[in-house]
Amino acid sequence: MIHDARLASFLSPLARTVESVTPEAELRQKLEAFAAGKRGPLRCKFGIDPTSTSVHVGNGIPLWNLRRLQDLGHQAVLIIGDYTALVGDPSGKDKTRPMLTPAQVSANVATWLDQISHILDLSRTEVRRNSEWFSKMPFVEVLALTNRMTVQQMLERDSFEKRFRENAPISIREFLYCLMQGWDSGMVRADVELGGTDQMFNLGVGRRLMEQEGMEPQSSLISPLVEGTDGQAKMSKSLNNAIGVTEAAGDMFGKAMRVSDALLPKYLRLLTDLTDAAIDALLAGHPRDAKLAMAEALTGRYHGPEAAAAARAEFVRVISEGQTPTDVPWVTLPPAVAAPGRTLPPGHWSVIELLKACGFAKTGGEARRLIEQGGVSVNDVKVGDVHASHAVNDGDLVKVGSRRYARLRRPGALPPAGA
Repeated sequence: MIHDARLASFLSPLARTVESVTPEAELRQKLEAFAAGKRGPLRCKFGIDPTSTSVHVGNGIPLWNLRRLQDLGHQAVLIIGDYTALVGDPSGKDKTRPMLTPAQVSANVATWLDQISHILDLSRTEVRRNSEWFSKMPFVEVLALTNRMTVQQMLERDSFEKRFRENAPISIREFLYCLMQGWDSGMVRADVELGGTDQMFNLGVGRRLMEQEGMEPQSSLISPLVEGTDGQAKMSKSLNNAIGVTEAAGDMFGKAMRVSDALLPKYLRLLTDLTDAAIDALLAGHPRDAKLAMAEALTGRYHGPEAAAAARAEFVRVISEGQTPTDVPWVTLPPAVAAPGRTLPPGHWSVIELLKACGFAKTGGEARRLIEQGGVSVNDVKVGDVHASHAVNDGDLVKVGSRRYARLRRPGALPPAGA
């Protein structure tokens, strides 16, 4: 929440996705000077570490805020943390995280700018990699950087203090991460840095280092975090609860519909462009309608209104009306396989092996669990026996749960037209 009314008016396009500004008076003065033509655009920094292969809609909260600042005439500065990713952000961690290799980071970086281009106008964005300065930093300069803060100051960070009390390991390199992120701010001379609530300590370090360098210190614009589709932990690709910004419209819509009713207000306000009045009206109505509207608006933000409307119609047709999707993928089967120690009649397949061939299960154990949970059917007939087999005909439909489908094609059969 922004308390300063004048600052809130300057930041009105992004105000509802801002939890706090530190310090408010300084940022207001910078924006007033810009509005009066007494200074140039603010340099608005956001850093993101390529620690996974995809950018998700939770990352999108500060990225969309950066885009809105960009549209207000300010300079967006995007830092791809290819060097900080090697160290690993300790924010919210209860143990030292494994280090990524340079090869892993490079593989992740490969598609990141394309994904981020769904939000930022990269033609107007200053894109930097922090390897530009850290890869050239001699060890003596690293030592000088470590001299900028004391261990006692580092332990002011909640996660470090908690681990220290619990006698849990804290790596020295985790201290370095905070200093590195802060040093980034000085290297690009940031006027304001964007980040989530888990980044408040790191953003404060940037302000401290800039003051030590005799620079005007940055202000911090803090956004709330959003839980993933499981409703428990912060959205994260590694926790399998994330919605990627480049996922297909149907997949994005379906994942958004998994969100609990309790999270609906947060998703509506943080992850859609619906007006406050529209959100209030939806929340006053039936949760099902609100969830459909949220999923459509979230999908529309990344794929456009037509694709979002089509995804909603398909979801309702398949899930609510129990019909088969129009775009079920075809799977050409290799030769029939029986479970170990079993002999099957010609043309029959073990259902466990069918599930593995369709990509619905990686192992026999996982396939057995799907069957035991009652989520598997073949041609709309539920499979309850883990030893069941099926005589495959071209076009047979395998279904797992309410959203995973495959049509079977016998070994050597030609694909049907259009498949």
